Amino acid sequence: MTRIERVKKLCKWLIYDGFADNDAELAKNLGYTKSSFSQILNEKVPLSDKFIDKLSSANNNINKVWILDGIGEMLNNGVTKEPGLMVRKLKTDRIIDNQDIPLYDIQVAAGVVDLFGGEQKQIPVDYIRIPKLPKCDGALYVTGDSMYPLLKSGDIVMYKEIYNLEHNIIWGEMYLSYINNDGNEYFFTKFLKKSERDGYVQFVSQNQHHQTVEFPVSSIKALALVKASIRINSQL
Repeated sequence: MTRIERVKKLCKWLIYDGFADNDAELAKNLGYTKSSFSQILNEKVPLSDKFIDKLSSANNNINKVWILDGIGEMLNNGVTKEPGLMVRKLKTDRIIDNQDIPLYDIQVAAGVVDLFGGEQKQIPVDYIRIPKLPKCDGALYVTGDSMYPLLKSGDIVMYKEIYNLEHNIIWGEMYLSYINNDGNEYFFTKFLKKSERDGYVQFVSQNQHHQTVEFPVSSIKALALVKASIRINSQL
């Protein structure tokens, strides 16, 4: 892992840990504009010692030696490098004290169709109970690496189904999307952003190696907003 990759990983962790809600707020909290912060992370300008000093001072547990040389762990206290639970809470969300969220093991697009309003009812493999979460309709295992490092294959995402798409999409949020475009089926876990083309939506990955794609809104046959994710860090 290169130094800039370690910096990006730490930035993600700071957001997970609550130091900031997003990249723009993280930049502000570190004393940078969103533009200058983005230039540093995208290697448009050199990674300075001053930036690393500010980043390492954001939390007392951050191991500066790890940032510089990759030695040791990211955090001095030995806490897991990546958070196990991440909640994507909206201001309008109503928090539920306790709920049993059905967990589904879906491997093919047809199963997604059935899960999101199809004629055949999917049977959950188990139930997840986590207190103080927004209302969720279900949970799925993540496949692929398009949202890495935010999500890894094998993570679990909890979702809330979305209806009346033209009025209920919150741009910039992460969604599970089932697409049927000219008979070609796709199932994505991606951010949704407005396209410059009328009637189209951009599907944006966290992983920079995955290209942004566009599809007509009419090709979205099922949509669910990701409300939380679980990562299991096995030590075996």
